[in-house]
Amino acid sequence: MVKIRVKLTFPQHLIKEPVLFTMAKKYDVMPNIRRARVTDTVGEMVLELEGEEENLNAGIQSLRDQGVVVE
Repeated sequence: MVKIRVKLTFPQHLIKEPVLFTMAKKYDVMPNIRRARVTDTVGEMVLELEGEEENLNAGIQSLRDQGVVVE
């Protein structure tokens, strides 16, 4: 198991969608939200993701493919 810390920035059209839940379930990744801020126009989240390295990479890529900025 690998644990990484990432910052996610969600565009307005994804703020109300269960993007993180869907990714975590699909790729068997466990998120631990450390900080979050959501407004009407943007969502920002700092979290730790834990899982197998290939699952983490695939999950992060799926977030990027949907328009989430991952740092």
